[in-house]
Amino acid sequence: MNPENAGGSESSGSPAEDRASSFRILESEKVFDGYRIQLVRDKVEGPDGTVFEREVVRHPGAVAVVAVDDQGRVVLVRQFRTPARRALLEIPAGTRDVDGEPPERTALRELAEEAGIEARTIHELGRFWNSPGFCDEETILYLATDLEKTAPERDGPEENEIEVYQIALADAEDRLRADGAVDMQTMVGVLLARRFLTGE
Repeated sequence: MNPENAGGSESSGSPAEDRASSFRILESEKVFDGYRIQLVRDKVEGPDGTVFEREVVRHPGAVAVVAVDDQGRVVLVRQFRTPARRALLEIPAGTRDVDGEPPERTALRELAEEAGIEARTIHELGRFWNSPGFCDEETILYLATDLEKTAPERDGPEENEIEVYQIALADAEDRLRADGAVDMQTMVGVLLARRFLTGE
């Protein structure tokens, strides 16, 4: 059995040739249009002709920033998250909600707004789907270095109560686990940044 396809039907072709890639979206019906997200109902046709429906949350995408200073400390913010019903320890992040703004510019802006940090150097670490089972949100993850302090420009009740921490990057994974509920884009960001900076 192909280990990359464990638990499913075997395929020797490229991903573009796989049966899993031959689903077709027949139509999309908008169910809800909110401030930041939309909910749509997609009608989908499978490879065998079966037609079914799926509810999908549409999101404009997001950026997240692992900011590491010259002492090897990562910048984390503690912010209340309503869906989680608690405050989470996170890397600065934000929605790509400004039309035409390049994602790296969004990342730098969010870092300054939330943490009061400017960065002269920024590097893309990777991109990932947050919850592709029901949402099309894609996050672009950045590493920011050459940092300077600036005045934060927070917006909204959650951001107004943000607490900023600087923690040794080497200790950040353990600190996040000890905090209880882990924000996974933060954990992914910390691990990828550490790998990039140490050359692993």
